[in-house]
Amino acid sequence: MTVTLHRHGPIAVLTIDNPPVNALKTVVRARLLALFQELAADEAVTAIVLRGEGKLFVGGADIAEFDRPPEAPTLPDLIAAIESSAKPWIAAIHGQALGGGLELALACHYRVALAGATLGLPEVNLGLIPGAGGTQRLPRLIGLEAALPVIAERAMLGSASAAAVGLLDQIVEGPLTESAVAFATALPPRRSPSPQPDPGPAFWESAAARITKASKGESAPLAALQAVRHGVANGLAEGLRHERQTFLALRATEEAAALRHLFFAERAAARPAVLRGIDPCPVATVGVVGGGTMGSGIAAAFRNAGFAVILSERDAPALERGLATVKSIFDAAARRGGTTEAMAAERMAGVTGAVGLNGLAACDLVVEAVFEDLAIKRAVFADLGRLCRADAILATNTSYTDPRQIFDGISGPDRCIGLHFFSPAQVMKLLEIIPLPDTEPTVLASAFDLARRLGKVPVQSGICEGFIGNRILKRSRAEAEAMLLAGVPHADIDAAMRGFGYAMGPFEMQDMAGLDISFMNREAARARGEALPETPGDLLVRAGRKGQKSGGGWYDYAPGDRTPRPSADAVQIIAPLVRSGGGLPPAQIVDRLIGAMAAEGRVILAEGIAAAASDIDLVQVHGYGFPRIKGGPMFQTDRKAKP
Repeated sequence: MTVTLHRHGPIAVLTIDNPPVNALKTVVRARLLALFQELAADEAVTAIVLRGEGKLFVGGADIAEFDRPPEAPTLPDLIAAIESSAKPWIAAIHGQALGGGLELALACHYRVALAGATLGLPEVNLGLIPGAGGTQRLPRLIGLEAALPVIAERAMLGSASAAAVGLLDQIVEGPLTESAVAFATALPPRRSPSPQPDPGPAFWESAAARITKASKGESAPLAALQAVRHGVANGLAEGLRHERQTFLALRATEEAAALRHLFFAERAAARPAVLRGIDPCPVATVGVVGGGTMGSGIAAAFRNAGFAVILSERDAPALERGLATVKSIFDAAARRGGTTEAMAAERMAGVTGAVGLNGLAACDLVVEAVFEDLAIKRAVFADLGRLCRADAILATNTSYTDPRQIFDGISGPDRCIGLHFFSPAQVMKLLEIIPLPDTEPTVLASAFDLARRLGKVPVQSGICEGFIGNRILKRSRAEAEAMLLAGVPHADIDAAMRGFGYAMGPFEMQDMAGLDISFMNREAARARGEALPETPGDLLVRAGRKGQKSGGGWYDYAPGDRTPRPSADAVQIIAPLVRSGGGLPPAQIVDRLIGAMAAEGRVILAEGIAAAASDIDLVQVHGYGFPRIKGGPMFQTDRKAKP
């Protein structure tokens, strides 16, 4: 049964039971509406308490239904019925009340919650706006200033904040059902939501500017703001009509389809079916070998998640630099307002240093983040294999190298795994997980659990050069270089990709990362006897142009300024390898680059390196800057292939 009815004297208690998140799918709505009608006619019932079974109240609408025509009763139908009830309805909230779940609670005449509950309207994350009254009822209940961040800016309200702004009538102590029934037997006077006066153009313009800056090209946040404004100007009934019309229009867009695609992909990637029932190993203390940019970022990421961290370097000066880098990460977060100075100090206090590897012997997990050199990595793990406990997990952060070669000959290969973080590791959400043939299932389960605790999106990859992400990057860079050699200016290629939604184009990205890194890899391959042709990037590095770090690469850079400027010198340096003329329209540039990514993705799928096309999209979105509202290269090419 999706909704159950129990009577506590004159108080009826309805419990939504639709695991895992009590989504308001059609059958739930129909059952609730039928019970509404039954209880409305029952003279013995004086009030109705509505609650959710399991860990939360209601997590929202059933997103799987968004690709189908609406079925009656719609959520607005149900909410209108509850709101108009002559008998009081009390939403009893625990865990989360999100999206349609909060809209359902707003229809109730009272709302009580346990401490620790979270309330929000996160529809903009799916390219939508609230479609069942959220943009209209919430401002009328708590005011525009408090409501706009929730409706259009992804803000969530904890129970204390929700009570402070008037969204909750009372924070109750458990058990929830008994407390809600007690509240229902002695109801305070009912608060009537009130129309909001129009605060004037300056208020709306300021909100629009703030939301535009944060939305990164997404349509829904501004549409949500406009829905609120429309309701303020034209009244509740017209506001509800406009909101629903906007919701349905957005639901049909490619942007919303892309964001739904990623929502389901992220949910599937985080919980692989093959790991069900397998418990992760306990991990509390993490060692990180290497205090460079990547290692320091990894250390900060683990410490931010509450782990005790030991950072290891080869000598005292290097360790001092690494610890200083970690501290600078925490301090920068405090300056930006993401944490406080006290929190930054507390986090740094949980990071200790060790010269050499002996200090890591007691760690539950050790992550190696040294230079991408097979001999160095093998030496590190040869020592760690002897020093660490037999049940300690050993992980390499390699970006390209076959982890089987890195761990070859180590004691206990079943505890070894690849964990490929992306820089800056304390920010980037992608974590490529690369199990070896000998990796124990518990170790693999631990990797996914670590991703969850770190707030990262895990994607499992098979073993190949570059794994999923860097292998596709190599292919797309080759395609960009092919266009360059054919005469398409690199600035045109970058501009086309920015127009598509990337923060920067492929050549701007190379300048930021440093042209010398890939140059050294090519030189090493040439030293091994590989016949690699000279590239335009080689010419730039040989001329001393390594990117932003040297003041010039594909572009010129002023001291202290990372803004790329056209460079006549760069054009002249690469001219011997580049044909003249041959420009392309931006759309064709985009199609070629996205097509190259997708083509390599299809090969990766055929080889079994990735389990699903959606995993490839997650890698590109969370690790390589593919615009989220476009869904990923596999999503894009699949949409274009459909009639």
